[in-house]
Amino acid sequence: MSGERRDGRIVIVGASLAGLRAAETLREEGFAGSLTLVGDEPQRPYDRPPLSKQVLLGRVRAQDVGLPGRREVDAEWRLGVAAVGLDPIEKRVLLADGEQLSFDRLLIATGTRARPWPNPEEAALDGVMTLRTADDAARLAERLDAGPRRVLVIGAGFTGSEIASACRERGFEVTVAERGPSPLVGALGGALGSLAATLQRAHGVDLRCGVTVTALKGSKGRLTGAEFSDGSRIEADIAVVALGAVRNTEWLADAGLAAGPRGVACDAGCRAFNMYGIVTDDVFVAGDVARFPHPLFEYQILALEHWGNAVAQAEVAAHNMVSPGPRRRPHLTVPAFWSSQFGLNIKSVGVPTFSDQVVIAQGSLRERRLVAVYGYRGRVTAAVSVNRAKWLEHYQGLIETAAPFPPAPGASDPPNGSGVPVPSDVPSPQTLSHGPTVALTGHLPDRRLTLVRHD
Repeated sequence: MSGERRDGRIVIVGASLAGLRAAETLREEGFAGSLTLVGDEPQRPYDRPPLSKQVLLGRVRAQDVGLPGRREVDAEWRLGVAAVGLDPIEKRVLLADGEQLSFDRLLIATGTRARPWPNPEEAALDGVMTLRTADDAARLAERLDAGPRRVLVIGAGFTGSEIASACRERGFEVTVAERGPSPLVGALGGALGSLAATLQRAHGVDLRCGVTVTALKGSKGRLTGAEFSDGSRIEADIAVVALGAVRNTEWLADAGLAAGPRGVACDAGCRAFNMYGIVTDDVFVAGDVARFPHPLFEYQILALEHWGNAVAQAEVAAHNMVSPGPRRRPHLTVPAFWSSQFGLNIKSVGVPTFSDQVVIAQGSLRERRLVAVYGYRGRVTAAVSVNRAKWLEHYQGLIETAAPFPPAPGASDPPNGSGVPVPSDVPSPQTLSHGPTVALTGHLPDRRLTLVRHD
């Protein structure tokens, strides 16, 4: 077909979920040219969600969480070597081993890495760990198998809470430190954050909110404990730092793209913006490293750390890389994610942080089985279920059609929730000790952009 780009050289930097699914989609859509995947880890693509769940519980080994391929991709794999630079003029990716890869089109899918403990000397103590990679999970699982006296988890976002849940399920003493007012508050707001706090304490977690860890203490190179901002201290032989993610964009510092600590900005078709806000035609972005506008959320720039988003965005990016302009399609998938912790199955659709009100539409906090629906300026923007996931498809439809908030009763199994909207109580990310799962990185939706003219 006229305008289709089925040949040439495509390089994908990032050999995890988004990179793999993009490669598969390129071949499915008839791309017959040269395809190279670059990954800084030596392993083939693997699944990250089990690392904080089944692996820590000892049910699965970290080396056994590989991602099944949907088809052969007929690609050259450059694993264990990081990309360190991009020359957009000569169209070359620079690798850490000195090699340069030429491309006609590039997909950036470099994802994120765990945010390290800020004090390098304390971070180097034996027993201070992060959880992002399969190697991280294997090391942590090995330490848990040795039977620690106490595990300190720093940060109570989803990863930190899942780690705490797995450790309590295995019978270890656990302290969780969270700078915000409650666990999960950065992702779900205050009402469900209070439920999460109650649940953690009911499961025996020593949960400390509104405090920070001011120092990790050690002796002879090994972690021995921690000091908190309220003056208290604990002894611990493992500290898992769960302070959110750092987007892997440093290698793009001189590439002239709209890339920085918040990710790489792109349009709804996954085409990267350059530093002047002009869309490129040969550089695409997908997965956790991408920032993109979403029309359902007033074109706010979203950055998502979700499994489903990485897949959907990779498929859109791959399609658009080989399609002419009129046949390109936008990435409009409604964000969705899930978490399993402390006996609860939490699922979400939409963007709970893009809200000003929330209502318990079904169930109740007391019975720990509910659906919370979020709204912004009178329309539905998100829904979160706790052990009640079957209704999320209904609420997704409300989000996609910008249905009025609060939702009308009678559209679900008996609407026995409180029915009274309350403020969603989503804190500023600055009050958290971890990043939110969804970051709204554009201007705040209730503020107006001010143009300053220089005469």
